[in-house]
Amino acid sequence: MPTTLDPTTISEAAPDIAPDIAPDTAPIKTTFSVEEIHQMLPHRFPFALVDRIIDFVPGKLAVGLKNVTMNEPQFQGHFPGRPIMPGVLIVEAMAQVGGVVLRQMADMPDGLFMFAGIDNVRFRRPVVPGDQLIMTVELISLRGRRFGKMKGRAEVEGKLACEGDLMFALVE
Repeated sequence: MPTTLDPTTISEAAPDIAPDIAPDTAPIKTTFSVEEIHQMLPHRFPFALVDRIIDFVPGKLAVGLKNVTMNEPQFQGHFPGRPIMPGVLIVEAMAQVGGVVLRQMADMPDGLFMFAGIDNVRFRRPVVPGDQLIMTVELISLRGRRFGKMKGRAEVEGKLACEGDLMFALVE
């Protein structure tokens, strides 16, 4: 699976489709490994909740993946005999995917993006060990490069598990 779109190849293969892409334009990175995510975000175990970015559109959206495993500490107490990923951790995982979108934006000031609000969050199905959580987070608005609003959606096997609006503020 390719991890970048090569504008040169696109413009040479289909010049009528992509005539505005200059052959010397750098490829756009569309996936990120866990090591690359750790370079962008401050979260570490046990609170690093994104294993990979599997799709990325600069300044617009990212799709992240989390492999949910029984080894995670929250399952010791949530709930014994019936492990379910806490909803707040699903929302946090979506926020971390959103953090990748914000951290990859040009001219973004240094600092830490933190939650400023969470609206319209709904949980539609439990997320359990063995599930692969696919989270799509889209940037809706950005004010003064300090406040942002994103729309998050988390799915398991194509079925909606959680959705909501996430607001962020930059703290220096």
